Amino acid sequence: MTQQPGRGRPTGRPRRPFGVQGDTWPVQSNPVTTRLADIAAQAGVSEATVSRVLNGKPGVAATTRQSVLAALDVLGYERPVRLRQRSAGLVGLITPELENPIFPALAQVIGQALTRQGYTPVLATQTPGGSTEDELTEMLVDRGVAGIIYVSGLHADTTADMQRYEQLRAQGVPFVLVDGFSPKVQAPFISPDDRAAMTLAVTHLSSLGHTRIGLALGPKRFVPVQRKIEGFVRAMQDTLGLNAETVEQDMVQHSLYTLEGGQAATMALIDRGCTAVVCASDMMALGAIRAARQRGLSVPHDISVVGFDDSPLIAFTDPPLTTVRKPVPAMGQAAVRTLLEEIGGTPAPHSEFVFMPELVVRGSTASAPR
Repeated sequence: MTQQPGRGRPTGRPRRPFGVQGDTWPVQSNPVTTRLADIAAQAGVSEATVSRVLNGKPGVAATTRQSVLAALDVLGYERPVRLRQRSAGLVGLITPELENPIFPALAQVIGQALTRQGYTPVLATQTPGGSTEDELTEMLVDRGVAGIIYVSGLHADTTADMQRYEQLRAQGVPFVLVDGFSPKVQAPFISPDDRAAMTLAVTHLSSLGHTRIGLALGPKRFVPVQRKIEGFVRAMQDTLGLNAETVEQDMVQHSLYTLEGGQAATMALIDRGCTAVVCASDMMALGAIRAARQRGLSVPHDISVVGFDDSPLIAFTDPPLTTVRKPVPAMGQAAVRTLLEEIGGTPAPHSEFVFMPELVVRGSTASAPR
């Protein structure tokens, strides 16, 4: 995984080697003591602690040592050779695409967690007309990866052949599956609680007086979609006393997980009299806001919109988006921890680790229009 420009260190110039114990510094300015002070201030520790870390001396807590190394990275210094972590192997990460910002966010969490454990993450992304999941898997296996993490892969598609994962297991390659459970695959799964997410959204909107609430989401063959429908229908029953069949027929609209998909689905839901729309992704929610404006409606005064994911920068949209936050840090770290246990010879049981989402209320929801 490559570091993005502007993240972690100054751009436009190479990292500067940090000199300790006789190492030389090729730039004329700033004595070593000044650099120690800068790093100490960035890490929130003493200069003596920085010196002990840079010289590889014992007696420093692991978290403190990590803070000092992170400060080096942020300030643009190279780590001394003695501190550069040797790779314990490659770990593949396969994602469906990177246009939806939630996937880069999850990839970053997983990549950082792997790096801290000494592994080198290899990001493999599917693109329209490009390599398939099976081709990417074969490429990673040929390169001798220690394991693979799949995010929203074919395991989430109820129409896909799950035999591909059993064949991978037969090859002795450990793997973990994120988003989308299948009882046919003997592997650990990491998922958000999609049903609970819909309960959070519907409860919030009904408390604002909305009774015509629509759900915009992707194709029905995907496990997360099916779970969101189940949670939505149950919440509409419990909260508003509506008939389950009526809810699923009149208030659920399938489309694509894109801005355009959210726009099309919301147009249909507005035509059915919905005053609020819950979307299965933040990208779809942005499309919902566009659809409302094309109809001459104001968000949130005429129609409320709720997203799902809490993608990076989504709080800065116009209006700031109310959304259900996907527990990305917890899920990413759990995926890495579970995979490393598999690699270490203590595989997790065939089970699903489910993480609770959180409602984040911002400016795209308000009281139902009179």
